Amino acid sequence: MSILNPTTVHREFFGVPGSLAITLGLPTVITLFALITNEYYSVQGLSLDFNAIISQIPSNTKEWIELCFDFNCWAAYLTWFTVLVLLDYILPGKKLKGIELRDKSQLEYRINGKSMAGLLTVLLLSRLFVSNSYYLPELQFIYDNQLKLTLVTTIFSFLLAVFVYVCSFIPLTTPNKAGTKERILSINGNSGNIIYDWFIGRELNPRIGSWDIKLFCELRPGMLLWFLINLSCVHNQYHRLNKITDSLLLVNFLQAFYVFDGVLNEEGVLSMMDITTDGFGFMLSFGDLAWLPWSYSLQARYLALPENSLELGYIKVALILALSFTGYYIFHSSNKQKSDFRMGKLDHLNLKSIKTKTGSKLLCDGWWGISQHTNYFGDWLIGWSWCLPTGFQTLLTYFYVIYFGVLLVHRQTRDEAKCRLKYGKQWEEYEELVPYKIVPYVY
Repeated sequence: MSILNPTTVHREFFGVPGSLAITLGLPTVITLFALITNEYYSVQGLSLDFNAIISQIPSNTKEWIELCFDFNCWAAYLTWFTVLVLLDYILPGKKLKGIELRDKSQLEYRINGKSMAGLLTVLLLSRLFVSNSYYLPELQFIYDNQLKLTLVTTIFSFLLAVFVYVCSFIPLTTPNKAGTKERILSINGNSGNIIYDWFIGRELNPRIGSWDIKLFCELRPGMLLWFLINLSCVHNQYHRLNKITDSLLLVNFLQAFYVFDGVLNEEGVLSMMDITTDGFGFMLSFGDLAWLPWSYSLQARYLALPENSLELGYIKVALILALSFTGYYIFHSSNKQKSDFRMGKLDHLNLKSIKTKTGSKLLCDGWWGISQHTNYFGDWLIGWSWCLPTGFQTLLTYFYVIYFGVLLVHRQTRDEAKCRLKYGKQWEEYEELVPYKIVPYVY
């Protein structure tokens, strides 16, 4: 056992069985989404027509290979990924330090989300105005190849996870701050079991030179592809129906706002658990590159189908907008309050807090006095605003808020276990003052 990289004792998701179940199950889920929201089949209600679904599935190996390894789809995705990597290198931005690692070093990150978002917007607008018919073959290509692109991103994320796992065993070329050539591994991904470590992520911050693979995947290929998938739905509906419904426009606006808010404020990710604690393995690789774009775009893909065309009217649109921006306000103001408190900017307010044995303080006032994770509650409200524009025709389009609710509870329990171990009795005192976990006065 290395002092720098202690052996993982606790395994998330019940260890290997859970890792295998997720590795097989989640790709199946997003593939199913592609099979039940397309021009040949659109789910209604709670029941599924399995015969109609099965009829879309290849019946022999040759057809499967053609579906999974379509040349045009692979060429398009690899070009997309490569161009984003190059832009990540060359676009102007600022450099920020991450948290202090176990060897007392701090990694430097290149933050250029503003220039990336600006360039993408300019390219899309210029491409739109160049096309007199407002027909963009690139967007139509995405819409027409949803199933193939779903499989491409899944396979690519699998291969990327293999690549970073293998690289985690290659010693560093120069010593780290601890004086060794060891890579810093995730505290969760150093169990010694190949399957589990590959899934959860063995290395904490896999890099090629100064380029950080984890930060890039967190905010670039998947997030921006999600935005383009949604646009492809608007593009398809306009050319099919000669109009765009207010429900589809609303979903596009709210989710585009979320995407660009994340990209423009990417420095906030540096303090998130994904970056500070989790290794980069299949879980994050698949989650960032495949799960995010193809599950988060489910509402737009559903509404884009002619039979699901839905007009909400001004009142419903206004109410959903109010819900969304209430969620944004709670999410951002609570995060800002905690950040300002840590930096001492709120000392003059004498907010109630508990001093811990580590010297830090647990804020239990303001937003953080009504629940332990008020920011999670705001984020969940935002998710509801994405689902409500689809009406109540099927439970499928509410998959996100159900899944995200489970995810937030899992994050909360992980954070609670870490804090209980770190702060001991002070955490128990904090729980007495702030008993609610996420939803104020409910849970």
